[in-house]
Amino acid sequence: MNIKIKPLNKELKKEYLYFFDNIVFEENPDRAKCYCYDYHFTGDVEACTRAQSRTAVEELINESKLTGYLAFHNDKPIGWGNANNRSNYQRLLKDYDYIDNPQDKVCSIVCFLIHSNYRRQGIAQMILDKIIEDNSDKGYDYFEAYPKKAELSCEGNFKGPLELYNRYGFTIQKEYDDYFVVRKWIK
Repeated sequence: MNIKIKPLNKELKKEYLYFFDNIVFEENPDRAKCYCYDYHFTGDVEACTRAQSRTAVEELINESKLTGYLAFHNDKPIGWGNANNRSNYQRLLKDYDYIDNPQDKVCSIVCFLIHSNYRRQGIAQMILDKIIEDNSDKGYDYFEAYPKKAELSCEGNFKGPLELYNRYGFTIQKEYDDYFVVRKWIK
C-alpha cells in the first residue's frame, strides 16, 4: 500500500477540509461538525455548528495553530492524527485536570481519524511514528495522550487505543472513570 504521512500546513488545507467534508464521517454524519476543532474550542460544543467549526479550523490552519498529520493513499487523504503543543488545546486546559507541572512542555495527541476502508491496517501507528519522529527534538518534555478505557469500535476509539500507546513506551500517569492519561518521556 502506498501510504504517505504529511504534516498539516497551509498548502494541505484543501486536502484537510476535503477529508472532513467528504471522507471521514460518511459512516457517522452526526459527528461531521467536529473538524477536530473541539479541543481548541471552549464554548458549548453542542451549539457549535459545522460551518462554524470549518471556518475556525481554516483560520487555525492559516495561523499554524492546528497541527497534526494527514495520511494519504495515492494522494487521497484517508487519515488524520491531531498532535499539538498542549497549551494550544484550550479545552484541555479549561476542562481537564491533566497538568501536574505548568512548566512542562507537552506534545498532546488527542485524535486519530481513519477512513473505515483503511482501519486495522497500521495507519494510526504510521501517524504516531511520524508524530514521535518529528516532535522528539522540539523541546518537549513528553508526549501525552488520553485513550478511553472501554472496548470501543475503531470509529469510537478516536483517541487511540491504549495498546497502541503501550507499544511505544507510554505509561499510565493518571486514571479517570472512563479514560487514562498516558505519557512517553522524551528527556
